[in-house]
Amino acid sequence: MSPGSLALPGGFTARIVARSGRKVAGLTWHPAPDGGACFPDGDGWIYVSNSEIPLLGGASAIRFASDGSVIEAYRILSGTELNRAGGATPWQTWLSAEETHRGQIFECDPYGSRAARPRLAMGRFRHGAAACDPDREVVYLTEDEPDGCLYRFVPDDWGDLTEGTLEVLCGTGDWRRVPSPAALSLATRHQVDGARHFSGGGDCHYAGGVCYFTTTGTGGLWAYDAVTSRLERVRDAVGSLTSAPTGELYVTLDSMEIGVVTPDRRVEPFLRLDGHDKSELTGPAFSPDGSRLYFSSQRGRTGDLAGSDGHTFEVTGPFAAHSGRPGATGTAHAAAGRVSTITAP
Repeated sequence: MSPGSLALPGGFTARIVARSGRKVAGLTWHPAPDGGACFPDGDGWIYVSNSEIPLLGGASAIRFASDGSVIEAYRILSGTELNRAGGATPWQTWLSAEETHRGQIFECDPYGSRAARPRLAMGRFRHGAAACDPDREVVYLTEDEPDGCLYRFVPDDWGDLTEGTLEVLCGTGDWRRVPSPAALSLATRHQVDGARHFSGGGDCHYAGGVCYFTTTGTGGLWAYDAVTSRLERVRDAVGSLTSAPTGELYVTLDSMEIGVVTPDRRVEPFLRLDGHDKSELTGPAFSPDGSRLYFSSQRGRTGDLAGSDGHTFEVTGPFAAHSGRPGATGTAHAAAGRVSTITAP
């Protein structure tokens, strides 16, 4: 079966680096690839990807050499389930979140040297994603419930997520402590009077003093200004988020496109994946040098709900040349005549 086609701006190329159920550098790539991030690794880098399946979810990693060739692939988290999204930390670890009742956050080593550890103080609930705010030394957390909340975790020591305080955003714009993050008798979202609720908290990403997060129930992109405590709904139909090293925010769209958020918060489509109409785009992340963008089609061309046809892509090109220039990337529709041939892994 054809892997589909990508509509890209001129100067960009694409390849598939992994497919669910197939070997990549000796590792069988996981089903339903979801949240992801890149980490520096000497002259190369590592791409980490979650697996959003029951019981056998976890996360895997691919190590790349400086020329983009695959060196190795390996598991960094096993024995967990429905690992949907997550977030990278400034100290180069991956926070993998379980989207289950009383799910946990696991802190993983993308380099594969240390075992993953649960971070229980960050709360037991149906986790969405995590985004580190190094300016205020907190971690924002979303909750995928119809009446989910936006949380922030304040560690006792920045860089160590073992102990700390879990807080929830309230309708008045202030943050209040969650009395029992373990949620043994009452869900965290119901413990604080005045907590603000959102329909299905999804991905989140911190950049430039703002925590951006999505809501799956209402299909929205939100922006929480951590300086002014202002919360604003930016637009509809956004799935996952990442930012380029040059600062631009890239978002996945329900139309199987990835777009760039302009300074006036419009979205300029950047690429479009055709032939994967029953899937969704997940896990966008840039290599540390900003020359490569990784993302996955979680259910691939077949749309299999178990994620057995997941595709993980790499797009390479002059991203920096398009930075800060709304419309400079063209659009996926304008690029429809420049359909890239996708090379297989």
